[in-house]
Amino acid sequence: MSTGAPQEAVSSRVLTVPNALSALRLVGVPVFLWAVLTERDGLALGLLVASGATDYLDGKIARHYGLVSRVGQVLDPVADRLYIVSTLLGLAWRDIIPWWLVAVLFAREAFMAVVVLVAKRHGWVGLPVHFAGKAATFNLLYAFPLLLLAEGSSTFADVAEPVAWGFVWWGTALYWLAGILYALQLRRLLAVPRAVAA
Repeated sequence: MSTGAPQEAVSSRVLTVPNALSALRLVGVPVFLWAVLTERDGLALGLLVASGATDYLDGKIARHYGLVSRVGQVLDPVADRLYIVSTLLGLAWRDIIPWWLVAVLFAREAFMAVVVLVAKRHGWVGLPVHFAGKAATFNLLYAFPLLLLAEGSSTFADVAEPVAWGFVWWGTALYWLAGILYALQLRRLLAVPRAVAA
């Protein structure tokens, strides 16, 4: 007997519009990192905005048209993490954010790597995306362009800075919350075979 909410149908299709959007986001990561490190902030901002838009669209299209796939479940979070990692490194390198914040967010990535490793060892290829995880990503992806904008000397830059840091703190808290929720979800999934066998 099933417990909990019904799961979305997940296909093994590869060539779908949502997967193409996720792939485009992946291709943009090295360009984005180069733009941040060379202080081409206009290009970096444009790529971040495009990343946020495609992140929203690929999930929306996948759910609306029944195109949720295993490939998408892997590509989407990988693209999210690569943008976050490259942004953190670029902003820390330019002294826009402190390195300890990078350490806090990287610690969450290490935590998730352990969760994913345990999941794979037990035959779970991917875990369904949590709302908290998507909310964390949105907060951080809003924070990063605002932090770049705050580097200016205009009134807008003065306003952007506190808003950006608000997104940073919310995003960081939600990022860790999502990691804990994934771990709890995996714990429940691993308990199912034992419950059925009993």
